[in-house]
Amino acid sequence: MNEWTGVSGKYVVITGATSGIGRAAAVELAARGARLAIVARDEAKANEVAAQLAGAADGSAVAGVFVADLASQRSVRRVADEILERCPRVDVLVNNAGALHYQRQLTEDGLEMTWAVNHLAPFLLTSLLLHRLKENAPARIITTSSHGHRAARKGIDFDDLNGERLYGRRTLVGGGFMRYAETKLANILFTAELARRLRGSGVSAYCFDPGLVATGFAMNNGALVRWNMVVRRPFSRSPEKGAETLVWLADSADVAEDDGTYFGDMRPKAPSEAARDMDAARRLWEVSEEQVDDSSSREG
Repeated sequence: MNEWTGVSGKYVVITGATSGIGRAAAVELAARGARLAIVARDEAKANEVAAQLAGAADGSAVAGVFVADLASQRSVRRVADEILERCPRVDVLVNNAGALHYQRQLTEDGLEMTWAVNHLAPFLLTSLLLHRLKENAPARIITTSSHGHRAARKGIDFDDLNGERLYGRRTLVGGGFMRYAETKLANILFTAELARRLRGSGVSAYCFDPGLVATGFAMNNGALVRWNMVVRRPFSRSPEKGAETLVWLADSADVAEDDGTYFGDMRPKAPSEAARDMDAARRLWEVSEEQVDDSSSREG
């Protein structure tokens, strides 16, 4: 099997690249010669990033802008079809987009919003692009998780996947943050099970913790949340620093033997006990298949 030679000349599909660590990662990956396929909800912001990348590189840094609402499975399926049609190859898939909703909301599919965006969207998008990644092996799948997964100490409540009970609880941090923690735990379990299923295929899966980053994340959740984010900002790292591990996982040959691993600050980290439960990882995969009702996720 061919060895990994870095991102130069490779096609990188990235979600959540219009701000924060996603944008910082896109800029650095383009500087290293990658061709970026930018998946975003806001077309104007995505075009702005594309123009920045095109201006900073030799004009070949942008493989395309793809508009999608990751809360909608119909939209995820459509954008996957567009990527497969317009991109001759997919070498790296970066599942970076994320959300945190302090008030419970449902998607058009009848699913809780944070769960749909943070877990089911990367699960479905990965499934739909997987055959193209396999065709271009060696290839990589990188998913952004968080230190916040540790707050979900009891694991994922498979009897409350739509968060009715979770959002109804009165807790110090609120049901919205606890749902976010569950989705970040789901990112780690998804990566571990994906790596197990892809063993021997030439496609590797990794996830990482970017650390506490100073971005506009979750600032649309009301005054209390905005105040909390402002208070934490002096202790936060820059988006560029937060993106370092993402870029390293996409570019470095040093991580080839660490398939399925959770990283932070460019080294393996031990996730929570709940994140090491492979029975939960397999169950999560099965219920995710049911929630997206997609046979492509059964590959591997």
